[in-house]
Amino acid sequence: MGRKAPLLGVLLTLALLLPWSSLEGRVVRVVVDQREDLLSGRPFGPAGVYEKLVGRIYFAFDPESPFNSQIVDLRWAPRNGDGMVEAWADFMVLQPKDPALRRGTAWLEVSNRGRKVSLAYFNGAERRSPDPRDPEDFGDGLLLREGLTLIWVGWQWDVPDREGLLRLHGPIARLPGGPIEGSVRADWTVDRDTARLALGHRDHRAYPPVDPHDPEAHVLTVRTGRMAQREMVPRDQWRFVEGQPATIELDGGFQAGRIYELVYRARDPRIVGLGLAAVRDVMSYAKYELECIFPVQQGVAFGVSQTGRFLRHFLYQGFNTDERGRKVYDGLLVHTAGAGRGSFNHRFAQPSRDAHRYSAFFYPTDLFPFTSRTQRDPVTGREDGLFARQRADHLPLVFYTNTGYEYWGRAASLIHTTVDGTQDVVPRDNERIYHLASGQHFVGDFPPSPGDLHPQGPVPVYRGNPLDFLPMLRSLALRLVAWVEDGTPPPPSAFPRIGEGTLVPPSGLAFPRIPGLEIPGVIHEAYRADYGPRWLTEGVVDQQPPVLGPPFPSQVSQVDGLGNEVAGVRSVELRAPLATYAPWNLRWGHPGATDELTDFLGTFIPLPRTEEERNRWGDPRPSVESLYGHREAYLERVRAAARELVREGFLLAEDAPEAAEKAEALWVWLMEREEGEEASGPGGRTP
Repeated sequence: MGRKAPLLGVLLTLALLLPWSSLEGRVVRVVVDQREDLLSGRPFGPAGVYEKLVGRIYFAFDPESPFNSQIVDLRWAPRNGDGMVEAWADFMVLQPKDPALRRGTAWLEVSNRGRKVSLAYFNGAERRSPDPRDPEDFGDGLLLREGLTLIWVGWQWDVPDREGLLRLHGPIARLPGGPIEGSVRADWTVDRDTARLALGHRDHRAYPPVDPHDPEAHVLTVRTGRMAQREMVPRDQWRFVEGQPATIELDGGFQAGRIYELVYRARDPRIVGLGLAAVRDVMSYAKYELECIFPVQQGVAFGVSQTGRFLRHFLYQGFNTDERGRKVYDGLLVHTAGAGRGSFNHRFAQPSRDAHRYSAFFYPTDLFPFTSRTQRDPVTGREDGLFARQRADHLPLVFYTNTGYEYWGRAASLIHTTVDGTQDVVPRDNERIYHLASGQHFVGDFPPSPGDLHPQGPVPVYRGNPLDFLPMLRSLALRLVAWVEDGTPPPPSAFPRIGEGTLVPPSGLAFPRIPGLEIPGVIHEAYRADYGPRWLTEGVVDQQPPVLGPPFPSQVSQVDGLGNEVAGVRSVELRAPLATYAPWNLRWGHPGATDELTDFLGTFIPLPRTEEERNRWGDPRPSVESLYGHREAYLERVRAAARELVREGFLLAEDAPEAAEKAEALWVWLMEREEGEEASGPGGRTP
């Protein structure tokens, strides 16, 4: 437990009531409900003791400001006596307690569904706690040893009702003549029979129906595949659960192997785009407000998956300029976002909905434009670019980091190709694109669980890919901070390119024919989707579900003879391989669509250990025996690979020994177990 500052024996509450005339951001009040030293005052290297601040941040947004004009429905929000729109958010800050030891750079994590992951991703923390306070919550303390100020703030209105999640508490939109109503959509890929389905995505809050009993306002359909014909479920066979209007039930239950979709009438949309403004204004407050209790000079934002897409949306809609016309973020680390944006600023938006190949279908996530450079879509005639609405002098330095999964499951190739997929697009000078080769969406568990073993074929094939890209991400985080602070150039971009023959359509993949393993015949695609006549001009969805036009071409990295991706940043596991790390996984074992992609996951296929085993399996890949001969030769290859990554800037020197230890553990697991013995270990975890 940290040391808590007393106030009459209870938590300190510090309120900063800032005079409006001196306010340069749009943070009007900060209330600190908890302030304590981390780990009872244990220092984090040269940064010394860290303190934790937890509380609430209050905002006031000017609905007449041109810098807020892109916020959908802001003009219909209630206003206070000063004509401002109010909201407040939960926040947490970790900063060096001694102001003299603060580096002056903030690391703001845009919280994925209200959570905090930076301490796990960059510090190697064993536990992802909503309230970090114990040693296992901080790992090796990398970000804190660097003296960074860590900030988390709520931006999402619909996060699940669980303690410790960060939320934005904002207003609803209402017309002068009464409430706003509109169509909302929910869908479910049902993989096991169930009696009830919740309207909210992944336990998130949902918009309730206006009148659950209205027979005309709500339509439920069912289909057998993502593009299969929808069949209407008769209204008298399903209903909203009495007392739980955000839940539906169906006579006989919902059947495994089916896709159900509900379009229903809702009321009182949240002004979801205020989340973008809140993330803008917190950093503006930290950089420019003299009274700020966590002041900095530079700001870097990190987003992962959902919030990586949030940062792409943030840039696309010009939010890196605050209400006073000043630059906000100096750097962005956009991780595993692929070519996506999301439901972050439209009427009745559900920010958690993400649109995968075989779940959450066709929500406004993967939308043109995809590249920072303005392009023309030859089909629609639209010209646009990710930076088209952002002041040129306010563009941040940006790292885009994607694993192989985002190329298969989030159309990542579109961020660096022309719209027709025929030519490469060169990143701008303020951008770097890094492909973390062969990784899945998040690092899978090792050792793999016997429950994840494919039931067919002689070759052991596991669902879940344990390739560990986090050491490379740690190094890149510090490279981005150095680029922001003093202009130190980061490593050159590393990603698959058409011109080099390393970016290919899935049909051109030279994956080895491993017995018992089916190679995907599908890939996630971004569609030219029609959400109705008011979508582009007003952010209103009138067409539910959308009408789909032709897709944009998605492409992937070419692979080597083992099936590992050849382009991008290749980790120790790929430079000294003992396995094939595929960034895709098919839905084998599911009740339907077994030829479709599994959300988020890759596939792990160990190499045959000996030539005898290779011949018995009929495996086209080389054996470990033929590649290395013995353990020490393998470990020397591992150590050389780690040295190469350090020289290239993709691995910290302090992480090289641990990378070698993990590689040795893989050797032991693979080579020293008994013939036919399967590994035991924890099951896969959900992202």
